Amino acid sequence: MAAPILTVAAVSKRFGPTLALDSVDFSISAGEVVALMGANGAGKSTLVKILSGVYRPDGGNLSLRGEPFQPASPHHAKQLGIATVHQSIAEAVVPALSIADNLLLDRLCDPASPWRAPPAARIRDAAPLAARVGLDADLAAPLASLSLAAQQLVTLARALATRPALLILDEPTASLSEPEAERLFALLERLRDEGVAILLVSHRLGDLRRIAQRVTIVRDGRIVSDLRAPIDFNAAVETMIGRKLRSDRNAAVSTHAALSAQKPCFSVRDLQLTPGSVSFDLDVQQGEIVAIAGPVGGGKSRFARAIFGAIRTASGTMTLDGKPWRPRSPADAIRAGVFLAGEDRWRTSLFPDSVPFASIAGTLSFPFLTRWFRRGVVNRGREQRAAADAIDNFGIRCTGPDDRLTRLSGGNQQKVVLARWHAQPARLLLLDEPFQGVDAGARADIVDTLRRHAGQRATLVFVSDLEEALEIADRVVRFDRATLEPAAHSDLNLHAHS
Repeated sequence: MAAPILTVAAVSKRFGPTLALDSVDFSISAGEVVALMGANGAGKSTLVKILSGVYRPDGGNLSLRGEPFQPASPHHAKQLGIATVHQSIAEAVVPALSIADNLLLDRLCDPASPWRAPPAARIRDAAPLAARVGLDADLAAPLASLSLAAQQLVTLARALATRPALLILDEPTASLSEPEAERLFALLERLRDEGVAILLVSHRLGDLRRIAQRVTIVRDGRIVSDLRAPIDFNAAVETMIGRKLRSDRNAAVSTHAALSAQKPCFSVRDLQLTPGSVSFDLDVQQGEIVAIAGPVGGGKSRFARAIFGAIRTASGTMTLDGKPWRPRSPADAIRAGVFLAGEDRWRTSLFPDSVPFASIAGTLSFPFLTRWFRRGVVNRGREQRAAADAIDNFGIRCTGPDDRLTRLSGGNQQKVVLARWHAQPARLLLLDEPFQGVDAGARADIVDTLRRHAGQRATLVFVSDLEEALEIADRVVRFDRATLEPAAHSDLNLHAHS
């Protein structure tokens, strides 16, 4: 084994009374791909933020290429040789700027850099960065014109512009389609062969099986295991969460035959999402969880937003409880008990830290303010009680209802999003990629909670991972180019047979 390119020795970090990292030792060598696994709140994000210059450790030492590593900022860390691609794309891009300017953003924002150039020159200099990650787009166009997946490629291309010694990737395939993910893995393999060390943080076991040569597991702020290939990922997950995974996850599932005998709660007939697309039909019964499985960018999110009243369909009809369903806006949908937990939580559900009510309690109550507080005065007691119930029901790791969302791990942020839409009874619950950034143990807990509350509503879950679809759903259908078909193996339509 080559000498480590990065060494972390006895690093600790505390946030008030919480010890986030407890004397962590870790190393990675050039050309090595290491997966960093840990349950939500285990300390992964804290370690990554220390390595990327966001936080400074309270104790311990770091060295990069044999020299002390003490980055003063993320930009400084990147200059020294560690580049990080974070899961939250919204925090890393400027949508109003061009794609080229976003690719060159580090250079443009560096006050020490004398680099200035007209737009044509910036496009010329950005082109090799885009080509390296397979981004084929008009670089003069605003970044906002790109899909979420393409924006993620922009952040990756910018990270690679510095030729890093260590590349840290946090949930890199969360917004990528299967072909885009394959291109990413091919690129990572090329970087690995060039000697770049890669630290991969992902809750998708398929990603880890695909490329990880070693797995380091964090639990309660400590490194509890370091596994080398061949890796038993089932055992790794159990080590990560500190308990056995349930083998019988189907005990509470109703039979599909019984559900099919009911009158549909929600129906779609001859629906076209866009002019010229293929029309489709769908029925969902009360008490049923139906997974719509398909590739990123294939139209699943558009279907969810159309049901929620955020966009219009081209043609066709929808009915809810036998009545025409034509919501004029998301506010209409919420009043009728149709709730959507969107794909990108920071764009659709959470507030920036600058907003006074960006706490767990404020986030949960916001969609229901007029319903809960009819005289316009917020009852803090009710808000706090609702938040306390949500924390308990969803197992949100926090210090209390007033915790700011930015202080929670990504998985616990996602639990807050899902808990928000359980604060009031739903008639139709729409969940777009609900397991994004959620570890295997937390995912099992969320599935249990969703199933416990499924009886009085219909639930549609939109996912790109078939394994996730089979874990949660009574029935799985494939969404491909605006058509709904039975998914692979879904002739075993019952969740009990998945």
